Amino acid sequence: MRYFRFSFYLVGFLYFIIWGLDVIYVYFYGKPVLVHSYLKKKKLLPVQKQLLEKEVSFYQNLNTEYQAYFEHRLVEFIDTYQFVGRKGYEVTNETKVLIGAVYVMMTFGMRKYLTSVFDKIVIYPTQFHSKAHNRNHKGEFNYRYRAIVFSWEDFVKGRNSKNDNLNLGVHEFTHTLSFHGRISKDYSAKIFNKMHQEILNYIKTPENAKKIKSENYFRKYAYTNSLEFMAVMMEYFFETPTEFQERFPELYQKVVKMINYKSFSNLK
Repeated sequence: MRYFRFSFYLVGFLYFIIWGLDVIYVYFYGKPVLVHSYLKKKKLLPVQKQLLEKEVSFYQNLNTEYQAYFEHRLVEFIDTYQFVGRKGYEVTNETKVLIGAVYVMMTFGMRKYLTSVFDKIVIYPTQFHSKAHNRNHKGEFNYRYRAIVFSWEDFVKGRNSKNDNLNLGVHEFTHTLSFHGRISKDYSAKIFNKMHQEILNYIKTPENAKKIKSENYFRKYAYTNSLEFMAVMMEYFFETPTEFQERFPELYQKVVKMINYKSFSNLK
């Protein structure tokens, strides 16, 4: 009994020390110590793995170790969220892999990457009528119903065109991460929210706002409101990163910190 009690206190003490070091590291470096740490990595079904290897360029550019992390997270995503087809759309493995891969790519630098702000992904074959806004939409995030909604036609167009800065998946998932950052107490969410606010403050500064508009880089929809600017900006970050960095190096680095993004393409 005495040995058990000592072991219990020792484990508690070590946990406290590790937690304290993690807090200090996050404070000074703006990112968690460990991002990828799994006791047992999960694997996709063979047909899903084939789709991932063939269709997802982000995954293709990772080394073998990080590909295993990506696959594990994708399995977790598919198992966690409900996929619902509407208006005759049939959910397939392709649906799950391609949608999930966008989210996993965007959160690959976050330790806690899954969120509770949505629990279902609703897919229509084409544009759908949004009751919340009383107009046709290509996609939306509806927190009230905890749902992400996509037009599959427009989702596919966004991912297949690599440099048009239109990516519906990235756009809508940015909205979910912005909301998640405000309500979650996780370190990655706090870092996201902190940098989110820094970015909004940066673009509101008159000098920066003038430069951003004069460059005529971001499409007009970005100036609808601050949340839409953030979502559009993330599309550009992933679609044309080199040009983004050249035009707005300071803003680019803020996004890098916000999602703890690294040049994973250099890992091979």
